[in-house]
Amino acid sequence: MLEQLTTEKRNPNTMDIDQMSIKEILQIMNKEDQSVPIAINKEIDKIESAIQMVIDSFRRGGRLIYIGAGTSGRLGVLDAAECPPTFGTDPAMVQGIIAGGKEAFTRAVEGAEDNEQMGGDDLKAIRLTNLDTVVGIAASGRTPYVIGALKYAKSIGAKTVSISNNKNSIIGTLADVAIEVETGPEVLTGSTRLKAGTAQKLILNMISTVSMIGIGKVYKNLMVDVRPTNHKLIERSKRIIMEATGVDYETAEKFFEEAKRNVKAAITMILLNCSYDEAVEKLKKAKGFIRKTL
Repeated sequence: MLEQLTTEKRNPNTMDIDQMSIKEILQIMNKEDQSVPIAINKEIDKIESAIQMVIDSFRRGGRLIYIGAGTSGRLGVLDAAECPPTFGTDPAMVQGIIAGGKEAFTRAVEGAEDNEQMGGDDLKAIRLTNLDTVVGIAASGRTPYVIGALKYAKSIGAKTVSISNNKNSIIGTLADVAIEVETGPEVLTGSTRLKAGTAQKLILNMISTVSMIGIGKVYKNLMVDVRPTNHKLIERSKRIIMEATGVDYETAEKFFEEAKRNVKAAITMILLNCSYDEAVEKLKKAKGFIRKTL
């Protein structure tokens, strides 16, 4: 079946890549990569539908679960890991699961992706519920581990999304929403960490970012729920307060500390001229949306 997958076909533009200069290789890789956003644009409606499902899960107390094998799994884990510091989420809210477990993030676990039952078992291990949305990721669209995960997710009523790089994928037939971005033959035949992986990364960026915007984690284009866990993020938090309210650095720093380093509360305190407790209460009533408090 591999020869039927566009991601496994040979790229006619790189047949002699081993004889090209470094610059020529870089130029052709760059040119091939430029086709990825164009391919993604054709699936925007599907991505929108997936995000609407994720937002609905969040509003009902559910989670976003990425699951995949190899590069696809690693990209899911990476996107999930970025959510707590960027949006102040609980680590359980967005999770990435990779075939073979944590060890597989840095070293391939042989045969893990071929185990269909393991896909379902790994979702059982996190106590998946029908409030959750599961996003199965596989460049080929036929990875047994992801197939097993989507089958189990559907069996308990969870929402399901598939992301693949081939049309008419097997995982697409199992998902409520099938995102199929055909990125075509890779520069190195079958190396789906390249264009296919780039497409997956861009789509995951869209899903997590837009879903967080949809539940009030962003004000204007500012990360107002950023978690100030290091010096850089502390300073960024103060700058966000300055940008959102127009105050100077010293005032932003003062309200940052008075708000117990809660950026969203500090902004609300300044804009509405209220106390920390009042800001927290107003944000609670507005379900976390700063605009709705104004």
